[in-house]
Amino acid sequence: MARWVVLLFALSVYVLPGLVSARIVGRPFYIHGRVYCDTCRCGFETNKTNYIPGARVRIECEDRTTSQLRYSVEGVTDSTGTYKIKVEDDHQDQLCYATLVSSPLASCKTADRGRSRAEVILTRNNGAISDLHFANSLGYLRDEPLSGCAELVRQLLESDE
Repeated sequence: MARWVVLLFALSVYVLPGLVSARIVGRPFYIHGRVYCDTCRCGFETNKTNYIPGARVRIECEDRTTSQLRYSVEGVTDSTGTYKIKVEDDHQDQLCYATLVSSPLASCKTADRGRSRAEVILTRNNGAISDLHFANSLGYLRDEPLSGCAELVRQLLESDE
């Protein structure tokens, strides 16, 4: 009888936590974000912003020390300009980013340097329990601002005062 107690105790202390953590580590992450066309070239989303269907986005993870690429996966935005990309594995020791790849819009293909990538955290060792992670919106700049943009910028500047 004592052997069974010791065996059950050993299983509960040493084996079960390993099985649970293996199951958690094996769960994928799902990164959601949006890609937009900055129609007024403001550097951020406005009420004149258009979201881009068919834009390509890449999730990349690189080694923190060497900056060598360790993981890469691509996705495409849907009709609302939203992407949902499945990422395998935990990337605790890596720096990961959602990055613009391409825009299907001929008049909106220039990536906004300040909004061309967004950091994403892809680890379960930080207290987060959700498989769903959100990235900041990524943006392209329209070649020429739409009409009405000067008025919009003026309104935005006045509201800041």
